[in-house]
Amino acid sequence: MVKKKLVLSFPPRLIQEPVTYHLIRDYDLQVNIMRATVKPRERGRMVVELKGEKENLDRALAYMDEQGVQVDTMVQEMRYYPDRCVHCTACTAVCPTGALSVEPTTRETLFDASHCIICEACIPTCAYAAIESQF
Repeated sequence: MVKKKLVLSFPPRLIQEPVTYHLIRDYDLQVNIMRATVKPRERGRMVVELKGEKENLDRALAYMDEQGVQVDTMVQEMRYYPDRCVHCTACTAVCPTGALSVEPTTRETLFDASHCIICEACIPTCAYAAIESQF
């Protein structure tokens, strides 16, 4: 099995089409929608993690290309700077996935990038700029 994090950009004509449904049903992929912005008559964007057999993923990518969905590898990431962090733990309260947590014995803030969905809720919460979005 392979896993890829991708940014899918949909032209306005595809916003009402069941593209993710086809990824699941026709290509037997697990689709984790990490973030989505869809506005009527405008372009839609989704950050997804697709997981499945390599052949199915390749076929699904070809399907999306045929449909006109722009597929980009996710290059955005969150960067945590422990040297800037004062361990106030304010960011842990707004993190929906537990990517930011508190180590119980030391009370230090920890960041696990594998759990981060890049929602950016932590950025305005941190007065010390200990976490930021990297493009």
